[in-house]
This record gives sequence, structure tokens and C-alpha cells, in this order.
Amino acid sequence: MLNKVMLIGRLGRDPEIRYAANGTPITTMRLATDESYVDKDGNKVERTEWHTVITYQRQAENCKTYLGKGSLIFVEGSLQNRK
Repeated sequence: MLNKVMLIGRLGRDPEIRYAANGTPITTMRLATDESYVDKDGNKVERTEWHTVITYQRQAENCKTYLGKGSLIFVEGSLQNRK
């Protein structure tokens, strides 16, 4: 089976970093993707989806250092749904 997702969007806030018990850095980011289209009545419809992106180790440190609210980013990884 294949579980792969690619997203391009903007960060809704600055990345948040925390450290696991073993010292591993973990960064959590909120990513907004949007789409717009014209419906059958000719009205423009815009829709925004929010995604939580989590990175670990060196990548987490780099995200915290170089990214901020409004940054345009490309993310590639696996998709996992949580309730």
C-alpha cells in the first residue's frame, strides 16, 4: 500500500518546538491549503483546509529556525488521521 501526501501552503503561526523525554526535538506546525472555484451559479467559492504537520530531529530544528508565520512551504510525507 502507498501512503504519501504532498502539500503546498502557508503556515498559520510560528512553528512550536518541544522535546521528547529522550531529548528528541519535535516541531508542530499548522499549514493552510486553499482552493477556489466558480460554482454553477457563477459565484466564486473559496475553501481552506488546515493540516497539522509534525517534524522530528534535525528537520524539526531547521523548521523552527528558518520558518515563521506566513511562510510558503512544501511538505511531503505520510498521512495520519487523529481524532
